[in-house]
Amino acid sequence: MKKLLLILAAFTPVAAFAQSGIVTYEQIVKIDIDLPPEMESMRAQIPTESKTSMMLYFSEMESLMKAAPVDESKKDVEMRAEGGRMFMAMGRMQAENETYMNLEEGTVTEKRDFMGRTFLIGGDQPTYAWKLTGEQSEYLGFPVQKATAVRDSTTIEAWFSPEIPISAGPELFTGLPGMILVLSIDDGKMQYAATAISLDGLGDNAIKAPKEGKKITRAEFDKVVEEKTKEMEAQFGGKGMRSGNTMHIIRH
Repeated sequence: MKKLLLILAAFTPVAAFAQSGIVTYEQIVKIDIDLPPEMESMRAQIPTESKTSMMLYFSEMESLMKAAPVDESKKDVEMRAEGGRMFMAMGRMQAENETYMNLEEGTVTEKRDFMGRTFLIGGDQPTYAWKLTGEQSEYLGFPVQKATAVRDSTTIEAWFSPEIPISAGPELFTGLPGMILVLSIDDGKMQYAATAISLDGLGDNAIKAPKEGKKITRAEFDKVVEEKTKEMEAQFGGKGMRSGNTMHIIRH
């Protein structure tokens, strides 16, 4: 990967090189809810997708992704309009999550709030068998190339820009010779699309690894989520909500 970055660097304008910056993404998660017949009349009141603004702070050595600051005066109104109490709870969970990557060491630390508990998930950076398709385009003024991968039966489509020569992207998705600006998982069940890119550098201490929470492995966290999800499904008679959100049904 380092050799590929160096080759691409030879053909990239010097002015385009970014040592650090911020990419703002809109995250869209499709929501599929099974309702019993007696509740079908409520379907129009239930949101079909969740939208969250996320910010990726990056440098050559590390990256940190977390929810963008929210205007507190507007948050409750916006969430009520999107479907009420259930969506508000989802929004709060997402707002507390953070994903930190040490790009040099290949490690990751995730802060995840789940069912009132905060976890710190540590481990190695996941790898993806990316395949370049040869397709090229332009996005937000940056040249981009398309790559695809399949991991644990999950299909991933990414558009990345070698003009931002940092091997990073939203959440745990990385490993390409350039910043991932657009990402689609399982035909759009979860999507990330950059809405703004700043290459003006970062202030001191802009990137910090999360410290608060119970330290746990990915396997242990997945087990907690699976057990609690089964409990929730049992309460609703086997019916429930399916999405690619913080429940980690889509595995990274």
